[in-house]
Amino acid sequence: MTTDAADAWKQWHEKRVEKVSAPYGPLALTTTHWVEDHPDGRLPDIPGTWVADADGIVLTATGVDGLTVDGRPFTGEVRLAADLGPQERARVARGEQRLIVLVREGAWGVRVYDPGSSTRRAFQGIEATPYDPRWSVPGRFTPYDDTRTVRVGNADGRERGLALAGELAFVLAGRELTLQVAQQGDGLLWAVFADATSGDTSFRFRFLHPAAPDPEGRTTVDFNRAQLPPCAFADHFICPFPPPGNTLDLAIEAGERALSRRQRAFG
Repeated sequence: MTTDAADAWKQWHEKRVEKVSAPYGPLALTTTHWVEDHPDGRLPDIPGTWVADADGIVLTATGVDGLTVDGRPFTGEVRLAADLGPQERARVARGEQRLIVLVREGAWGVRVYDPGSSTRRAFQGIEATPYDPRWSVPGRFTPYDDTRTVRVGNADGRERGLALAGELAFVLAGRELTLQVAQQGDGLLWAVFADATSGDTSFRFRFLHPAAPDPEGRTTVDFNRAQLPPCAFADHFICPFPPPGNTLDLAIEAGERALSRRQRAFG
């Protein structure tokens, strides 16, 4: 069983490295601009004019801007909603770059993904601790009566709401611990956590995605699959920091820990 779990972890790790280093993976993100910070509609180093209202962004461009929309050279005006699909399928592009429209708490932004980014070219891999069964334990999810939204700091220095669905309880290294977790549409849980290694031998916080709990709330808490957040790969992500209570007084020496030594910057 341990061998099977270790092999499964190795495959998971290899897929993570492949996903992170993909042409439009997180290493390709070179900038995020909030339209409200540029009232003239001119975003630094991005052609065209980008104006936001309550319903989206209106992009105006000419032929010399070199933009395409839906794969065709673009001239004129178009209204853009948030891009929900894979980055490579974004509606707006400039050559190989993809210009991603996003919205957070009513604020509209534009991100640039560039397969030729210096960060992607310099990528040397993810440092991760080999599988250890001690870090995989049973857990029980207890939902809150209603979703709770807490304000937490984000990696870009702003504070935003983080919707929490319930509490995940488990016993690790002989200690009873809990994490406040969100729940995604497919039932998958999501925890933002820090521990005694954070900012030292691991990045300052990490993500964990336990499987969807069964009808009785049972799931597995496997810290072997703790992940670096997107902002560990590019400075322009807005990852939320751990909510209150999610900083564990325990050294979680498992899972993804940092970028390779040449890129390490715990901060």
